[in-house]
Amino acid sequence: MSTYISMLRGINVSGQKQIRMADLDKLYEGLGFSDIITYIQSGNIIFKTGHINSVKGLSAKIEEAIQQKYGFDVPVILRTPDEMKEIINSNPFQPLTGHLAEKLYVTFLEEKPQSAIIEKINHFDFLPDKFVINEKEVYLNCAAGYGTTKLSNTFFENKLKVRATTRNWNTVNKLLELATESKF
Repeated sequence: MSTYISMLRGINVSGQKQIRMADLDKLYEGLGFSDIITYIQSGNIIFKTGHINSVKGLSAKIEEAIQQKYGFDVPVILRTPDEMKEIINSNPFQPLTGHLAEKLYVTFLEEKPQSAIIEKINHFDFLPDKFVINEKEVYLNCAAGYGTTKLSNTFFENKLKVRATTRNWNTVNKLLELATESKF
């Protein structure tokens, strides 16, 4: 059995794409997943499965089930606990702690963007906000907070031409903690 952290993009935001976490728990159970843990209302689900041919196929399976049950598209980005640990350890903005850590975010990309596209976006300057693209993650340091930055999830999806979802630094760390508890 393998453990996965799934992050759903854009549910329960401003009254859009409403899905209760208890309903997602049941949906994941219906897909044959076990040891399901949901975390906050923004669509974070940790689960185990032994039936996987590919991560992309697993994401597609979850997306299809959501589409069939709720009638709307929800991108699902998956990471393993080992990948999440590496993401945390690779954050170029560490060690920021306390109130400074509240300015940190990670945009999780569905796949690694093309090098030519990364090269173009790396020349953008949005100071005082900063970003670093590393493989399938974009690390953000938003000086005035995520609500005011131009470096939004939509910005990166449009510029990098890949689907994405963003989580704050505390959530990223909590997801790893939950995924590595003794239950798993």
